[in-house]
Amino acid sequence: MVRGRRLSISLPPAEPYLPPRPSRHRGRLPIWRLFLIARRNLLGVWSEQFFDQPHIRMKVLSRNIFVFNMPPAIQSVMIGQPEVFERKSPQMRHALEPLLGDGLLISDGLVWKERRRVVQSVTHPSRIASLTPVMTAVAVETRDAWAALPEGAELDMLEEMGRFTAEVIGRTIFGTAVGRRATSTVVGAFARYQARISNTDLTSIIGLPDWTPRLNGLLRRGEVRRIHRVVDGLIEEVLNAAGGELSLVAGMASHPGMTREAFRNEAITIFMAGHETTANLMAWVWYLLSQAPWAEAALHGELDRVLGGRAPGFEDLPNLPYTRAVVEETLRLYPPIPLLAREAATDTEVTGVPVPRGSIVIVAPWVVHRHRAHWHDPDAFKPERFLPGAPAPARFTYLPFALGPRICTGQHFGLYEAMIAVATLAQHFRPRLRPGHVAEAVSRLSLRPGETLPMRLERR
Repeated sequence: MVRGRRLSISLPPAEPYLPPRPSRHRGRLPIWRLFLIARRNLLGVWSEQFFDQPHIRMKVLSRNIFVFNMPPAIQSVMIGQPEVFERKSPQMRHALEPLLGDGLLISDGLVWKERRRVVQSVTHPSRIASLTPVMTAVAVETRDAWAALPEGAELDMLEEMGRFTAEVIGRTIFGTAVGRRATSTVVGAFARYQARISNTDLTSIIGLPDWTPRLNGLLRRGEVRRIHRVVDGLIEEVLNAAGGELSLVAGMASHPGMTREAFRNEAITIFMAGHETTANLMAWVWYLLSQAPWAEAALHGELDRVLGGRAPGFEDLPNLPYTRAVVEETLRLYPPIPLLAREAATDTEVTGVPVPRGSIVIVAPWVVHRHRAHWHDPDAFKPERFLPGAPAPARFTYLPFALGPRICTGQHFGLYEAMIAVATLAQHFRPRLRPGHVAEAVSRLSLRPGETLPMRLERR
């Protein structure tokens, strides 16, 4: 991981900015009220008390649900008992299986162990230095495309960042350009796919078998076909060697035990996971900077001093500590996957709390990252928390990429991609939120700033 040297950055005095979050209710609500809230936005089910308590136990219909917020319990669930808490929750499996098959995000057991070993080599940290020139090239192309627009042009920043990350994934991992039309297809289809996933999947909650049909499955098939069509085209180019030696996934296809179907599932997993979460992260970065002018000024000062108008390379990243701090604080406030849910394979205990077999056990970065026992002013946007020399977060309280054996294999890739994009584009533009638009943190498969994020471009 690239580490920043200790640099002095002075910030103008300002009251901390409190970015938007769903309102929090107090006390217990009846189950039917919680279901209504969850159908609209899963983040709304967390009451004010959740952000103080060490753990919560509840029962929804016949299913035991546990939420653990303290470091020893988080370590036990995410690291200490991998065989017990290896399997994703039924709802997550059913939500992703039509799109990813038995891909790494939802597989378990021997399939997961074998695939993990193959897939993690694709985005290994040792490869990042050789991949960043492509990230920079896409960032420069985006800068030039924005520069060709009229002053004050408006973009949907969520869609724009989705195109950016899809193009980066296409060129770095698959070795071929995706193109604006195809990236738009994927970004739009996946947004609609997520919108058609129910946050209140009663079939999963009451424990019906995995093969039980889900009512909204038919509604998602068209979006699956659109996404598969794009990724299948990339796969064909890889298998036909059209991507050349630049394709990092080509070696997966010839790996022992990697069937054509398995390769397809993992390629789709890499493509979808690699573009969606980072796109959301970067959209949130632009939003937060537009609302916190003191942070934006500090960022611009660093970029002007270190880069002086040129595009960044890998070697510049250690010298951009404030840029990195902005990205890391954004990941704290808006973790890409706000809820990590596992299904207990056996009866067990977590820090002395009995957990029966079949229980859903949750570690929620959304809650842990805003828990008052772990963070001062937890709802405030304070990039200085992550500057060199600041106290490090307590262990197991900062988990934007999960933890343990199932930690995101692309965490370094996504972090550096976001840094390069922000460092390139923020030297030339100040994106500004459309007046009157309210960004809303919405949890589906990932945490998104609503359906759109309209921002107009101001030149610096």
